[in-house]
Amino acid sequence: MSYKQTVKNEREELKLFRSRSLVAGLLVFLALLLVVVRLIFLQINNYEHYTKLSQENYQKRIPIPPVRGQIYDRNGLLLADNHIEYVLEATKDKVPDLEDELRRLNKLIPMGPQAIKKFKQKLRVNSRFVPVVLRPSLTEAEIAIFSVHRSRFPGFKINVRMERTYPLGETAGHLIGYVGRIDKRDLKRLGKDGKKEYKGSTHIGKSGIEKFYETRLHGKSGYKIVEVDAHGKPQRVFESKPPIAGEDLFLSIDLKLQLRAEELLEERDSNGAIVALDPRNGEVLAMASVPMFNPNLFVNGISYKNYNALRNNPNRPLYNRALQGSYPPGSTIKPMVALAGLDEGIVTPSRSVFARGFFQIPGVRHRYRCWKWKRGGHGYVSLQRGIFQSCDVYFYDLAYRMGIKRFSNSLKRFGFGSRTGIDLPHEKSGIMPSATWKKKRFGQNWYPGDTVNIGIGQGYWTVTPLQLAHAVGTIAMKGMRMRPHVLRGVRASRNLPEKLISAQQLPSIEVKHASYWNEIIRAMVHVVHGPGGTARHAGNGAKYKFGGKTGTAQVFSVAQNKTYKASRLAKKLHDHSLFVAFAPANKPVIALAVIVENAGGGSKVAAPLARKLLDSYLLPPQKEEKKAKSSRKNIKKKHKKRRKKSKKHSKKHSKKHSKHIEKKQG
Repeated sequence: MSYKQTVKNEREELKLFRSRSLVAGLLVFLALLLVVVRLIFLQINNYEHYTKLSQENYQKRIPIPPVRGQIYDRNGLLLADNHIEYVLEATKDKVPDLEDELRRLNKLIPMGPQAIKKFKQKLRVNSRFVPVVLRPSLTEAEIAIFSVHRSRFPGFKINVRMERTYPLGETAGHLIGYVGRIDKRDLKRLGKDGKKEYKGSTHIGKSGIEKFYETRLHGKSGYKIVEVDAHGKPQRVFESKPPIAGEDLFLSIDLKLQLRAEELLEERDSNGAIVALDPRNGEVLAMASVPMFNPNLFVNGISYKNYNALRNNPNRPLYNRALQGSYPPGSTIKPMVALAGLDEGIVTPSRSVFARGFFQIPGVRHRYRCWKWKRGGHGYVSLQRGIFQSCDVYFYDLAYRMGIKRFSNSLKRFGFGSRTGIDLPHEKSGIMPSATWKKKRFGQNWYPGDTVNIGIGQGYWTVTPLQLAHAVGTIAMKGMRMRPHVLRGVRASRNLPEKLISAQQLPSIEVKHASYWNEIIRAMVHVVHGPGGTARHAGNGAKYKFGGKTGTAQVFSVAQNKTYKASRLAKKLHDHSLFVAFAPANKPVIALAVIVENAGGGSKVAAPLARKLLDSYLLPPQKEEKKAKSSRKNIKKKHKKRRKKSKKHSKKHSKKHSKHIEKKQG
């Protein structure tokens, strides 16, 4: 090879080396740059995040659940309390073999497959170092058994927690509601922020006041950051924030009146509801629904047997009739219909209608009968007499001449067909029918006969007992409407005074002449105190004057040429008995609605029952005080009996369980 050729080859090799060196240097530079960028990302941008992860290797953040607020009646009598219970907890981080330990533990303390399944679900959604309840409400025998074998179950321990309890059992159960274990639906409803707030909490309000005021009752969770060793044992507390207990709630309910209302309905051995409220401010004084249920059954998960017994009961004890029951109002709405007729100029106080026992729409053969049709009717009936003798023909005529549009619009002002907005969940709106409503619901036209029927509170018109009590309270206050509410006051701490909640006024009902209110009130007083009133027997001997209106709502229609005979019908087809009232007539402090299902005429059943309830609320102060003291004593006795029964049951269960364990262990 020549010299020139050699030099040329060397130059090409040098050129190739330099280009390769440049590429290699560039690659090294890019790699170093990538490392620098990553270091900046890790050590500057995400410093706090990775510091926290690092700390979690030796620091554990343990949530501290708050104590749930208590619930009292207006006089400070306890309705919902907390008591200490012993629970078996497990911390996933400390359990070496979960399946094996659960299997062995189940032999000592039987839990059942369903309880274990729920426990595993909770483990999945909770952090691995947060204790999760495996078994609540341990008996003394179970505590003793676990204590003996504790060393065999690392990661499991017995802890003390607060459990919700309802000392009066069924009393006001629908209204107070109940708490239950937090499930997937609750977690979904709580959202991301809510889940953080409920870390460590096991229960949440499911119904009634417990659900509606969950945020107030629950309080705010606390936490503690604990240093742990390699075995997960706590060494010292770095930081802690105490939980804030939930607020105590004072309800407007008068427990004495509530007990009396429930007692009166139970004495009848019929399903029904009573709502009593103060028309001056909308405070609910009593809300009874019978049959009742015991909310204590739901606190730690109701058994299938108990739940099926409640769910399959034809009387539907879980159903709050006072708030959700939709009933034809019957004649109880005649005072409201009469006021609408006066305000619309359809009738006057002096105008009379001849009632011959039935009403006919011009050109139609069908007869709409009055309750007095067999005796030849009421004769000439004025507005006053139409109300206190409950003449159907008068109101058939009034409704027909008013027409459905004006009728529906006028009665909606009382709140019919819409929710009252009470501070309780699951309130129903009832139905205030109209031509538009019928077309939308059934795809049918509205007929004059439909208007005639709703003129006496039958047909498509349905109301809730709460709506009825609210409407009669509006008449008592001459058009002033207050939103019904159950919460009366709150207390953030036992050291602080109760803070009262302001009442909320709704749009008032304005009429052309104020005298119309007096006309209606006078007629309602005549119902119970006048010689021809339909509830005159209920008003006999009363030491105060009150206004009222009876109602009998048909459950099914009687054919044109047939006679209604209750004795030949099944109980469930008997008429509903209704009565509305307010007292005293001159300065009302209570308005109420009573519905007793399938009990017959309103004057025979609901009206006397309402009178007894009014008496218990409006007795003179001296007698009232004695009765109140006696009522409190009775409540305490009931509470004591229930606790003794519960203790007895617990001991019995413990003995049985101990024998069962002894047999298993040989």
